[in-house]
Amino acid sequence: MKTDLRRRLGLAIGALIAMTLPAVAGICEKRDFDGQNYVICTLTAEQEPGLRLWLNSPDGRVLGDFTSVRRTLAEDEVLGFAMNAGMYHPDYSPVGLYVSEGVTRHDLVTAGGGGNFGMLPNGVFCAGGTRPYQVIESRAFAKARPECRIATQSGPMLVIDGALHPRFLVDSDSRYIRNGVGVSPDGQTAWFAISDRAVTFHEFGRLFRDGLGARDALYFDGSVSRLYAPDLGRADFGRRLGPIIGYVGQN
Repeated sequence: MKTDLRRRLGLAIGALIAMTLPAVAGICEKRDFDGQNYVICTLTAEQEPGLRLWLNSPDGRVLGDFTSVRRTLAEDEVLGFAMNAGMYHPDYSPVGLYVSEGVTRHDLVTAGGGGNFGMLPNGVFCAGGTRPYQVIESRAFAKARPECRIATQSGPMLVIDGALHPRFLVDSDSRYIRNGVGVSPDGQTAWFAISDRAVTFHEFGRLFRDGLGARDALYFDGSVSRLYAPDLGRADFGRRLGPIIGYVGQN
């Protein structure tokens, strides 16, 4: 109850803040699928160069929130949307692969392990390579080593080549606010989604596969999942974040 109250308070205050911020219209929309409500932020191939991945400020400090990300932008730039982008250690460093503007900041992890990240298969979201957007299973990524302008590793995979992750249960009682990313079969579109309420992995995976038509999709996180979408009057805040992904347009 206390966690839900804090989240509702954070959303309400964030909405008030977002009402005063410039927006890049038409990226994010509210959508219902199978009785659950989501926000979907859609990027086309032409928008790929504006997609960015953040962790630290120029002085090396962890950014940790959307306000700090906005402070890194130039005067003629505006943050169209942003969300947390993968799991991180207590010091906010990425658990897996992290590539920003072609520079690898943390290496790929292919071993299994505990927690959601280690629930193989996990995967990598890659943008700016041979296709605008890709979600690739981690071990396949290790073999192919595709070029990526930005990349973030997380887990588990939600959808793998059109199939839901084999460990997802229809009747699971594990429910969290969840966010992730899916890619169209031709790699020309990326969908960044967050649930409004707690959902199961199975429900979230079906959103990408059956609701959006993604052939591959990747889980970013749950419980800490947050969204910045000023065109919807939303600027979530709460615990500090590790990697953050978002789209930057011109003001």
